[in-house]
Amino acid sequence: MYYFAAYLLKIILSLFGNIKIYKRENLPQSGGYVIACTHTGWVDILWLGISVLPTKIHYMAKKELFQNGALKWLMNKLNAFPVDRENPGPSSIKIPRKLLSKGEVVGIFPSGTRTSDEVPLKRGAVTIAGHSKAPIVPVAYVGPNNFSDLFKRKKPRIIYGEPIYLSKELPKKEALEIMMEDLNDALNKLKQELMTYQK
Repeated sequence: MYYFAAYLLKIILSLFGNIKIYKRENLPQSGGYVIACTHTGWVDILWLGISVLPTKIHYMAKKELFQNGALKWLMNKLNAFPVDRENPGPSSIKIPRKLLSKGEVVGIFPSGTRTSDEVPLKRGAVTIAGHSKAPIVPVAYVGPNNFSDLFKRKKPRIIYGEPIYLSKELPKKEALEIMMEDLNDALNKLKQELMTYQK
């Protein structure tokens, strides 16, 4: 179901313009890792999943998407798992840690919301990666965010940064703080770099 949906979406979205992918070689070749991507609309979720094919992404999604029967079925088929963004419980970390231990890829949007404004990164991505001893791959997206943008044929672009690892030489709390700062800096730099490619 996942591959069928992903390749079908690739065909449909390509009708509005092909995506340009930069530095895909930064993706780890083995082992589990967290993809932390900028988030400005629902289209970036689709293009992100398509850009890493045939690798599957297990998306952390807000629990509201699982309240409708049909939508819940679809989210499960697309390897998404629910999280309560207001009151995250143990499962918010348990599920992705289990996936990472199996060598799977977990997709998280650190801002926790769809916005083009600067917002503080939520600690979820860093906490999950740090406690799982898995790297975080920062990713930036620029392009269409909604149906209107698609019909305007805005060109989608994605760029992958170098993996960020938790320091083994520092106390865990301090290492997590540094990892979070590194992720924030990397995402900002990647967004700026993507803008230069558009010129």
